Amino acid sequence: MRQRFDLQLKLGQTPISEIYINPKSKNALDQLIAALKEIYCNAEYNNKIFSIIEKHLPSVDRGNGRPGMNLWTIFVLAQVRLCLRYSYDMLHHQANNDRLLRQLLGIENEFGIEPLVFEYQNIYDNVSNLSESMLVEINDVIVEFAHREVFKKKEDTPLRLKTDSFVVESNVHFPTDYNLLWDCARKCLDTVDYFIIKYPQIDGWRKRKDWRSEIKSLMRSVGRISSSGGKNKQEKLQKVTTLYLNKCNLLLSKLIFEKWKFPVGGKKDLEMLCALDDYIKLLIKHIDLVNRRILKGEVIPHEEKMMSIFEPYTEWIAKGKFRPSVELGKGVSITSDQFGLILLYRIMENEQDRDIVVETADKLLNKYKRIYSISLDKGHWNAENKSLLELEIPFVILPKLGKRTVAEKELEESKEFKHLKNKHSAIESNINELEHRGLDRCPDRSYFHFRTYIALGVCAYNLKKIGKKILENQFEELIDKKIA
Repeated sequence: MRQRFDLQLKLGQTPISEIYINPKSKNALDQLIAALKEIYCNAEYNNKIFSIIEKHLPSVDRGNGRPGMNLWTIFVLAQVRLCLRYSYDMLHHQANNDRLLRQLLGIENEFGIEPLVFEYQNIYDNVSNLSESMLVEINDVIVEFAHREVFKKKEDTPLRLKTDSFVVESNVHFPTDYNLLWDCARKCLDTVDYFIIKYPQIDGWRKRKDWRSEIKSLMRSVGRISSSGGKNKQEKLQKVTTLYLNKCNLLLSKLIFEKWKFPVGGKKDLEMLCALDDYIKLLIKHIDLVNRRILKGEVIPHEEKMMSIFEPYTEWIAKGKFRPSVELGKGVSITSDQFGLILLYRIMENEQDRDIVVETADKLLNKYKRIYSISLDKGHWNAENKSLLELEIPFVILPKLGKRTVAEKELEESKEFKHLKNKHSAIESNINELEHRGLDRCPDRSYFHFRTYIALGVCAYNLKKIGKKILENQFEELIDKKIA
């Protein structure tokens, strides 16, 4: 069974409660460690967080049946990764070389005993086990801890909330139908390579490199002509596109007629054969899209397009900004309070800001009974949204989109409305901080890990915010002692 933490102190090991963090530090890692240290030393919240992790994580490593990395190490390393927007390689280096971090993990000693060294794969396998549902529960505990123990919020103090959205980009290249067609073709050939290397007796694929080289060359020619000008551009484009599609159709025919030759000798072979079937379907789809758009001159409906064959959840999002004018990923709505803590986030599924207002408010009201105000920008405007919010929340700061009535003008020019509207801009700094924590672009693959990455980013943001306040409080105490 996984241990929460190794409670047996070793010779030369510093207890977590005695770790020294410089209160003057403005380093993100020091702030994160300060927050994690306080949570670890608080028995109530320590137990709450460990109980949530135990509920979601498997008790043993299913690969070998042995107890895996302890829960505290997994939790800390996951937060460090997002707080410092590290890759797994950088996290591996930090876990093996940063003295303060290793003290927090309970593995640093002062007496020259051979240190514990993490393997890269061990860190990756364990940290990637975390899930979004687990982290949502953990974030609620972190916010509760911050309100009660750090910011000293009184029970009867109502919350002043701010809601806005931004885009977390997925790890994709800029999509065009012809370069997505190349992606489909090369992944089909990659799968063929797997079988040929494993089963050299398979014949008929001696010119795999030529297939790859010729299709890629034709794809680049299509891109070069389509992005340039000059005489007879359309004629040249149609000619090279015809060659490109002919080559892809030949590959498609060869794959369909010869995939029966690929043997299935185990689970991995079956997975690769299923992947090949999926890539063949995508190849057919994109041959059709390129043919219809370039050769037949059709306008392809947006719902038929794909932004990526690897991250199919990716959306084309135009938020009306000058730069970037288009972002590829998912919209994320966040709600923060007067302390700058993120209480709730939501990943938007082909939704506009105005579509999620009521559901967001319902979740907030279920979690937090006393809400004084909520401010939103014009993108959330809807007459029904405003009337429903006003039933439960005393002050709803939702500027009208369009022409205002006399009563609406009076409301928006009132002192309280202007004061709360001016405070709304603080959420932009919250979003900027989140993007510095890694939520500008997600490097992880699959929608499951995309959602988990965002949840981790929110937790790491809140912990850093808590740690910053803790160190500020400690610094103020030092100043007071010197003055006294």
